[in-house]
Order: sequence, then C-alpha cells, then structure tokens
Amino acid sequence: MASDRPTLEVEERTEFGSRTSRRLRRQGLIPGVVYSGGKEARAFKVDARSARAALATGSALLDLKFNGDDPQPVLVKEQQRHPVRGDLLHLDLLAVRLDKPIQAEVPVELVGGDDAPGVRQGGILELITHQLEIEALPTDIPETIPVDVSGMEINDTLTLAEVVPPEGVTFVTAEGVELSDITIATITPPRVAEEPEPEVEEEAELVGEAEAEGEAEAEPEGDESESE
Repeated sequence: MASDRPTLEVEERTEFGSRTSRRLRRQGLIPGVVYSGGKEARAFKVDARSARAALATGSALLDLKFNGDDPQPVLVKEQQRHPVRGDLLHLDLLAVRLDKPIQAEVPVELVGGDDAPGVRQGGILELITHQLEIEALPTDIPETIPVDVSGMEINDTLTLAEVVPPEGVTFVTAEGVELSDITIATITPPRVAEEPEPEVEEEAELVGEAEAEGEAEAEPEGDESESE
C-alpha cells in the first residue's frame, strides 16, 4: 500500500572518508547513513536535489528506498549543513517501526504572538525552549508543537504544563523535572533607554570647580616669584 510520505531513493555507498564525501558533493550527491536498532547501519548516497525536495516538505517521516527495494519508513535524525552557505552536507536517518512509539525532538512554534496583550503594549515576546522531547508513534510525530501565546500579558511566563500536546503525543522530560519547570515563552517589559545619572553630571561639575579654584590659587604664587 502506497503512503503519502515523501520517498527518498538512494544507492548503497561503499567508499568512505572526507575526500570521497567532497567528490560526491561535487557530483551533486549527498552522503548519508541510516541507522536501525540492533542492525548494522547502512551508508548511502542520494541526489542532492531529491534530498532537498523531500526535506522541504517538513514531513517527520520519509520512505527510504535502497536501489529500488521496498520502501522503509525512516525518521530524519540529523542534517549536517555548511555553517555559512547552509548547504546540506550529510544526512542521518533512523529506521522505525510504525507500530512502536519512539522519542524525537520537535521544534516549538509560537502562535498568536501579534495578538498577545503584552506584545501590543510593547512587551518583548521571547521563545525560551526551542525544541521539545516527545514520545509518539512515528505516524503521529508532528512537524512542530504549536503553542498559543495570544493571552500572555507583560511579565507573564508560559510553562510546558500549560501546553496541550497534539493527539497521540506525550511530552518527555528528564528525571526529576516537572512540566512546570520548563519555560516555553516569556513577555518582558519594553526596554527603555537609560538616561545619564544626575550624580555623574554633579561629579563632573565639582571636578571642574575644583580645577578652577586650584588655578586661581596658583596665580598669586607666580606673581610673587616674578617680583623677587
């Protein structure tokens, strides 16, 4: 049965090393590895344009086809990109079973920020936690976790305990960490430009007066020396 997931057709890769990887990229190919629990990882190479197109869909799951074999559902584990150009350099995938829950990191998406009273009053909305660890069936993993901030006021703090997870999704935290311990977003008061402190100006005036007095006292001494 065909799925509506993006399909990535790849070829087995038998040559390794940084020199080989650079040569593949010059040929318009991207090196990658697919990991499978308990099984040996398989290295592959894929057409760069096909990889970009599949990743651009934003789908959490892809169908991976090795040399025309039956498609295998995989999760994008890591995308290594050029630090300046942003070009895809390497792709790590994880083979999954559709009937077994897995854990994955999903980005947070703030929704309704422009409507938040705190923002309309000039407050600064800040996203504190950019990604969340979740557990779900591979088919239930969302592209993002939407978080509604439209009701936030200035000085409000939104925690993970106030976020409703999508259907089939459970939030995962470290041992001993409660949902209420994780800050998702805050609205802080608008920043006001600081004015020079009066004490600094007064100190400058006092220094100037002291210097003027010192010069005035020094003048008579100069006159006496000349008369001698």
